[in-house]
Amino acid sequence: MAPPKIKNVPRGGVDSPLEFHAGYPDYEMPKQKVLILGNAGQLGRELMKEFAGRGWVVTGLDRAEIDIANRFQVEECIAAIDPRWVINAAAYNQVDVAEREPHPAFAVNALAVKNIAVACRQVDARLVHYSTDYVFDGTAGRPYTEEDPPRPLGAYGVSKLAGEMFAHAYLDDPLIIRTSGVFGPGGLHTARGNFVELMLRLAASGRPIRVVEDHVASPTYAPWLAARTADLVEKGLTGLFHIGGGWPVSWFDFARMIFQAAGLSPELQPTNEREYRTEARRPKYSALSNAKMEAAGLAPMPPLEDALRDYFARRPKESQQG
Repeated sequence: MAPPKIKNVPRGGVDSPLEFHAGYPDYEMPKQKVLILGNAGQLGRELMKEFAGRGWVVTGLDRAEIDIANRFQVEECIAAIDPRWVINAAAYNQVDVAEREPHPAFAVNALAVKNIAVACRQVDARLVHYSTDYVFDGTAGRPYTEEDPPRPLGAYGVSKLAGEMFAHAYLDDPLIIRTSGVFGPGGLHTARGNFVELMLRLAASGRPIRVVEDHVASPTYAPWLAARTADLVEKGLTGLFHIGGGWPVSWFDFARMIFQAAGLSPELQPTNEREYRTEARRPKYSALSNAKMEAAGLAPMPPLEDALRDYFARRPKESQQG
C-alpha cells in the first residue's frame, strides 16, 4: 500500500493550531488524536511527521500558541482538543543560564509539567514527557539504567527531575522518556540549533576547535527518537524508559565523526573539564542504556555514523524547505 497522504485539516476551538491528518481511504477509521506540545523544536517536528505518517490525527502547538506555564491556558487548550495522548516535547534547556536564573527552567521543566498532567487527568488523556540524562551525576562509569537513582548536579537537572515527579504525582500511568543530546535536521530552524550545527559554524570560522574529551553521553537522533516514541505509544507502554543514541561517545569523538560525515577537516583539539569550565556542573558520563526499550520489542538504535549520514542527507532538503 502506498504511504498515506498528508493534508491540512481545519479545526475550531484553538487559534491556528498546526494539525495534520494522515488519512487512509475514507472507509478506514483514523487512529486516535495526539497533541504535541513544542512542535516547532527539532524533536517536535519529527514527532509531527512520525505520528502523521502512522495515520494519527495530530495537533501541534508551540510557545507562540500556548504558554504551558499558564495553568488556565493549558487546561482550556487540552479540554478543547480532547486528545487521547499529549506529548510534551517543550523544554527549557539552557543549562548554564539555569544556574544564574533557575526560575524560568523550573517554570517550563517542572511547574508546566504539573499543569499538563492535571489537564490530562481532567480529560483522561495519556501523557508522554521527555526528561534528560542530566538527572544523573555521571559517576557510575557505565550507561545508566532506569533503576539507577537520580542525582542531578545543577538547576537544570533538578528542574527536569521535578518534572518527572510532577508527572508521576498527578497521573497513574505517564510515559517518561529520558534521552541525551538530541539533534535533528529541525535544528536548522531553531534559535539554538544543535551540536552538529554548532560544530559546522565553528568549522566555517577557520579557527581551531576545542571540544571536551572527558565527558561522555549518548547523542540521540531526533527522527529515530520520534519513531521509538511512537512505538511505545502504539504498544500502550507506560512508565520510565531510556532512549539514547545507542553507544557512549565523548563529545570530542562525536565532533570528529561530524566532520568526517560532512567531509570537513578543521583543526580539532581535545580539551577537558578543568580547561573548559562552565557555569553549570555536568555529568561526566551520562550515557543511557537502551536495554529496557529493546526488551520491550523496540528496534535498537542504529550506529551514530548512520544517524549522521541520514542527517546530512536530509539537511539540504530541510534547509531549502525552511
